[in-house]
Amino acid sequence: MPRDATSRSRPSWRILCGLLAAAGSVQASPFYAPPPPAEDAKTFSGEAELGYTRLSGNTDSQTLIGKGRLTWLTGKWTHTLRVEARNVARNGDTSAEQYLLAGRERYELEGPHYLFGFARWEKDRFSGYDQQVTSIGGYGRDLVDSEHQRLSLEAGPGVRHDRIREEENETLAVAYSALAYEYDLSGTSALTQELSVEATDDNTTSRSLSSLTARLNSRLALKLSHEIKHNSQPPETAEARTDHTTSASLLYSW
Repeated sequence: MPRDATSRSRPSWRILCGLLAAAGSVQASPFYAPPPPAEDAKTFSGEAELGYTRLSGNTDSQTLIGKGRLTWLTGKWTHTLRVEARNVARNGDTSAEQYLLAGRERYELEGPHYLFGFARWEKDRFSGYDQQVTSIGGYGRDLVDSEHQRLSLEAGPGVRHDRIREEENETLAVAYSALAYEYDLSGTSALTQELSVEATDDNTTSRSLSSLTARLNSRLALKLSHEIKHNSQPPETAEARTDHTTSASLLYSW
């Protein structure tokens, strides 16, 4: 996540409401427990998001965010593939740079139960890691699936390989848990909260994503979100333990 998207480039975030994006159906991130596919869910769907802001004058800063996701259903399986890139620059100097590639599988069991597995590669220039590769699998349960609200929980073991700059690489066992909650405020707006925790012997990585989505029509929606990533004990070369990303996006779904 952009390590200083809040602290170093505050002016650009103040005008982030001008961010324009093109995106597809609003679905949970591969990092968090997703709700079950709807009965009328499309066999194949996708989303793409491109955001850019620039501020010039006393401060010269720019923010570029690109995201993409493909989701397809085969029987009881839900497959998801996601890519993401973010870059923040201020006065000509790059202050945040992140790349991510993730794939996720969900297999429906009888009742509100499911099995899942995901793999994720991420590279954050200012996190202290050269790159990280994580693989996790486990069991999930849909606790609430009503007309207006949905709640899913999941947990499982995994493994993470850390390539650390100027240090020996590490391979760590991971204990993972996550939840996703969605509440329909009206027929055209929804509030979601997603949380995940990945604990190892060296540190614990926590992620939170809060978002409010308001549908403009059958294809377009406005989404406001705030994402937090916290590493309890990052490498010494990391610039901060907590990253904040606040964004406003125009979503396009098909």
